[in-house]
Amino acid sequence: MTPQNMFANLGSILASLMFIRAMFQQYFPHQLQNFLEKYSQRVMAFFYPYIQIRFNEFTGERLTRSEAYSAIENYLSSTTSMQAKRLKAEIGKNNQSLVLSMDDHEEVGDEFKGVRLWWASGKHGVRAQTTLFNPVPDEKRHYRLTFHKKYRDLIIGPYLSHVLKEGKAIKVKNRQRKLYTNYGSYWSHVVFEHPATFQTLAMEPEKKQEIIDDLNAFSKAEEFYARIGRAWKRGYLLYGPPGTGKSTMIAAMANHLGYDIYDLELTAVRDNTELRRLLIETSSKSIIVIEDIDCSLDLTGQRRKKKKEKKESGEEEKEPKKKEEKEENENKSSQVTLSGLLNFIDGLWSACGGERLIVFTTNYVEKLDPALIRKGRMDKHIELSFCKFEAFKVLAKNYHKLECHHLFPKISELFEDADMTPADVAEHLMPKSISGDATLCLESLIQGLEKAIEEVKLKAEVEAKKIEESAKNEAKEEDK
Repeated sequence: MTPQNMFANLGSILASLMFIRAMFQQYFPHQLQNFLEKYSQRVMAFFYPYIQIRFNEFTGERLTRSEAYSAIENYLSSTTSMQAKRLKAEIGKNNQSLVLSMDDHEEVGDEFKGVRLWWASGKHGVRAQTTLFNPVPDEKRHYRLTFHKKYRDLIIGPYLSHVLKEGKAIKVKNRQRKLYTNYGSYWSHVVFEHPATFQTLAMEPEKKQEIIDDLNAFSKAEEFYARIGRAWKRGYLLYGPPGTGKSTMIAAMANHLGYDIYDLELTAVRDNTELRRLLIETSSKSIIVIEDIDCSLDLTGQRRKKKKEKKESGEEEKEPKKKEEKEENENKSSQVTLSGLLNFIDGLWSACGGERLIVFTTNYVEKLDPALIRKGRMDKHIELSFCKFEAFKVLAKNYHKLECHHLFPKISELFEDADMTPADVAEHLMPKSISGDATLCLESLIQGLEKAIEEVKLKAEVEAKKIEESAKNEAKEEDK
């Protein structure tokens, strides 16, 4: 038989099969068609040893995008996109890189614990009417997973859990991080682009490494927190004089862990209910920050104490009109209480979500209520004090790329007696001209350190005089 005759016979057979199929669909009862299709699939399943699982892009009448589909998309883009011959490219959220993913109707392989399986991307059209108010696409995308039926338990259990976990982790890593602030009980945000890192943070290396190790241990401790029955969160109290880098430390923590920041302004929160609502709306992998908490609200009960003392001493407002205005202003202010804040930190509602850091900053730690900063609420207390020589070397490297200089020994000696914050040191190191002469900046720093030492000595002399005068006055009173 010649090739021409073979192709002619093949065409006739295919045409006959198509004709029979069309006649079958048109003249055979619908119930019979369903019956034959049902049992034909069972026969095929008996001989076909593979199982298929389909993950659709949308769920719930196409209103929400499936989290499983998104996680699988992220997982495949990072682990199997090198195998695909046809890829889709999109601009990443940082607008600086391309994100590659499988094109439609493409298939790639994967391996898990020695088991081979296959992922395929597909789409199929749907009959849906699009209107101005309901622009529904006319196609649905999906991923299809194929594997041998004898590995059913392994794939449906551990493998899919692995894919979803890795996909969500990749999403968090590649997402555009945000800085949130609250207006009343609602959050608004901007893109978080602070450049601070632990490498550029002016701090003693040992203390810096201790904080990094603590953060790393926390971020990997989900199973540990679940085992001991505690919410996956940790509190940090940053305290020290103004200008010692508390806000910079928070930015470095966020950049190190890849977390969002929620900058909570307590004075804008009306009451404990709004505070609880804000907590619920925060996401996992975030840092909740309350800066200068000693200045935010009167949370130590001092206001009540003062009122009680006034009542006991019989003091009252002399002018009723001023008294009414004062009470009206107090009613308009935030009604957040210490109890409400404590519940926010480690109450039942604090367990909603997970992987959160709660950070308080203050310049005067002694003003805070002990219940607010005890261990279990503020787990780690970090004192950020005046700049020393090791921290100075970090700033010198940041500002002038200096590893050593002939003025360093003198600066090291001055730092032993001077109290200067990292912010003041940075101001001296800031280039004063276009040339950015490092020597001029170091000489300016030396002058500043010498002046700071003189101020410390002068302050000590003044305090000594006060003590001496106080002792003299006490002696005179005893003589009387």
